[in-house]
Amino acid sequence: MKRVQLRVKDFAGEIAGYNLTLTKKDTLEMVEEGEFKIILLNGIPAFFYYLDQAIPTLKFLQTRDVLKKITVDMGAIKFIVNGADVMRPGIVAVEEHIQKDEPVVIIDEKNKKAIAVGVALLDGAELLALKTGKVVKTIHYVGDALWKIEV
Repeated sequence: MKRVQLRVKDFAGEIAGYNLTLTKKDTLEMVEEGEFKIILLNGIPAFFYYLDQAIPTLKFLQTRDVLKKITVDMGAIKFIVNGADVMRPGIVAVEEHIQKDEPVVIIDEKNKKAIAVGVALLDGAELLALKTGKVVKTIHYVGDALWKIEV
């Protein structure tokens, strides 16, 4: 496992799109573990790289609200936590202004807990207009290899 200290001002530009403010007191480290590049914020796995973009991890999203949400019904959860992409029939609510190729968090309708992170395949309006089909590519979910990494 390779660890590298990062400076807050160097990393701040990569997360400018998220509603998150870092201070000089925050500590940042990049950890390379197998295929993953993970950013630790104050010792917590906060971001991972997907296609050279820093995306918040599920563990970070449990305490911070930095991504737009898509809510799924309880029947879709078992598929999503096994790595399936999100299909339109399982969606019960979509946060406004979601853009195509933007990272989103998938939450369950009952507990409102983050169960997966994905990339929107359509804009929010297009997504709502559909009745069937794949609408979010799942890239990180509860129980996957990234979730299980101990740093």
